[in-house]
Amino acid sequence: MNDRIKITECGKSLVIGYGNPLRGDDGVGWHVAKMLQARQDDLEIEATACQQLVPELAERISRAKAVYFVDATSAGVQGEWRCQPIQSEGAPSALAHFATPSALLAMAQRLYGIVPKAYLFTICGASFEFSGELSAIVAAAVPSVVEAIENHATDHWRPTHA
Repeated sequence: MNDRIKITECGKSLVIGYGNPLRGDDGVGWHVAKMLQARQDDLEIEATACQQLVPELAERISRAKAVYFVDATSAGVQGEWRCQPIQSEGAPSALAHFATPSALLAMAQRLYGIVPKAYLFTICGASFEFSGELSAIVAAAVPSVVEAIENHATDHWRPTHA
């Protein structure tokens, strides 16, 4: 059985944690994705980590029930996180070396005719210096972000019972 059929049959949500894991809190998306990867056997979630969003992710996005992007931000209160729904916007550029979540959704729609519901989780970082470690305040936020994604993915796709 190929991966496409397997993932489609599983109907997994996709978590994409991105950022630079060598720039302190910029790597928080990686930490969230790795924590979810360690638990993926128990969940209907597939998680991946990457330094930047690339067009190749559009195909995986098209196979997902829902997509959760996780990234660091410098705007806000350090250690706090937000979740916001995102929409497919703009025309994707084949020449771009990076993409935005909304551009990847647009690419999935254009190439595969499918756009799953998508959400962006941002965690406000405290330090973006050269380091492979998260700041203490951001590291403390990671478990709550993981839990929120797990709960949302589970609640979002749980069948309703009469």
